[in-house]
Amino acid sequence: MDKVKTLTRSDIADAITAEFQVTKFEALDFIHEVLSEITGALADGEDVKLTGFGTFKVHNKKERMGRNPKTKEPAIISARKTVSFRASPILKKKVNEI
Repeated sequence: MDKVKTLTRSDIADAITAEFQVTKFEALDFIHEVLSEITGALADGEDVKLTGFGTFKVHNKKERMGRNPKTKEPAIISARKTVSFRASPILKKKVNEI
């Protein structure tokens, strides 16, 4: 099985540094600011749409009954928010190009 490469913040910062002639520290700071803005919007319950990339949506899940898979005992699963991502058609097309 082929090992899958993971793109990291550092990899993105290296690409920004090469393209825009900024220091790696400045690139990492920029990435941090962008991700903080996205995180803050999601935490406030807002959807985040990045044209040509996709949409992040916040979903509210109600409290419900579940089961502990180890003990098989019934357990209450608390209410919480989850985030889903839906890729744009442009991203889907790019991913499927080979």
